[in-house]
Amino acid sequence: MTTRILTGITTSGTPHLGNYAGAIHPAIVASRQSGADSFYFLADYHALIKCDDPLRIQRSRLEIAATWLACGLDSQRVTFYRQSDIPEIPELAWLLTCVAGKGLLNRAHAYKAAVDRNVAAGEDPDAGVTMGLYSYPVLMAADILLFNAHQVPVGRDQIQHVEMARDIGQRFNHLFGHGREFFVQPQALIEEGVATLPGLDGRKMSKSYDNTIPLFGSAQQLKSAIAQIVTDSRLPGEAKDVQGSHLFTLYQSFATPAQSAELRDQLLQGLAWGEAKQRLFELLNDELGEAREQYHALINKPDELEDILQAGALKARKIATPFLGELREAVGLRSFRADQQVAASGKKKAAKSARFVSFREADGSFRFRLLGADGEELLLSERFADGKTAGQISKQLQSSAALDIRVQDDAFTLWLAAEEVAQSPLFADTQARDAAIARLRAALAV
Repeated sequence: MTTRILTGITTSGTPHLGNYAGAIHPAIVASRQSGADSFYFLADYHALIKCDDPLRIQRSRLEIAATWLACGLDSQRVTFYRQSDIPEIPELAWLLTCVAGKGLLNRAHAYKAAVDRNVAAGEDPDAGVTMGLYSYPVLMAADILLFNAHQVPVGRDQIQHVEMARDIGQRFNHLFGHGREFFVQPQALIEEGVATLPGLDGRKMSKSYDNTIPLFGSAQQLKSAIAQIVTDSRLPGEAKDVQGSHLFTLYQSFATPAQSAELRDQLLQGLAWGEAKQRLFELLNDELGEAREQYHALINKPDELEDILQAGALKARKIATPFLGELREAVGLRSFRADQQVAASGKKKAAKSARFVSFREADGSFRFRLLGADGEELLLSERFADGKTAGQISKQLQSSAALDIRVQDDAFTLWLAAEEVAQSPLFADTQARDAAIARLRAALAV
């Protein structure tokens, strides 16, 4: 079974060593696993919620795209795109906004935190709260649901947003699905073992604390940052407290067990902190040197980066565009030409607008529907292990001169080679059932 995994990458700053260890490297390793259909996107619409500096937004998009590719993300294997290059995302966000309850969005952690801060400061509860911040969970739901992601790797602070995406998707299915589940139910994927690196002062490495180590600065910049790591005052020759050493924690995060054991022994024997910092510099410089070169090569060739992202957007839109078309039709945003065809009598016009629609269920199986001229469901297939088999069955139905249709009360089933392959919905009476069979025959004849 193929599992679709979707990861959003915030574009609001320059990546540092903590980002690499805690998010970038583990995600790239995961993208190489068999059975994973991985989607990675630059969440640049989301970045606009927190940042109103256009130059920073543009620079961050460039730096983060180059970082992920330089660190080994294979754009041929995964789907790598910018959120802002997929117009179906904001359109779906609006469709979902129209079914999302205000009470649900009132409970979003980020919004509640903003209100609490305002109240504590004696301000109006909604002071400084934009609709971008308020409706952030709906846009995130659109990111996830448009591609029917099964798993969404997130930190614990984002679990609520995945749960809200589930709620909003279920609401849409209930209102417009009429028995069809347009959206699968995504699951938050929490990676408990993700590394959290200490910064220069021992607190969590974060731009907020200004205690980061640059990921792709020059070798000299890397060395200068490491030199600023806070250590205790023990002199060369004195045994060092390895357990409480932020420097050793950083070293251990990138070293082999043998390398870590060797440095631990030497520190206990009195190795100077300056020498330990040199060891850390050499380790990180070796780890990042090749990726650093690739990063700067990409930064200096933005046209190549643009081509890669546009190719990713095209790949993503091959899924997004037809799916959004189905969603538009489901809510009633349909072409008037289709209405004219439905109104016109005559088998040929109705058959021309009938179509097969393939989709994947939450369990990974594949199915298809045959929709009539007016969007009426005529057939729903059985579950198939792969999309290829489902496609072959639908083609056989279109080329089959004699249809094996078996009536069952106010419904019917369709058979191929003595196997049931699809069934109709339940109709109001036998007359409606027989009329549907006639429409089915007309559609498949064309």
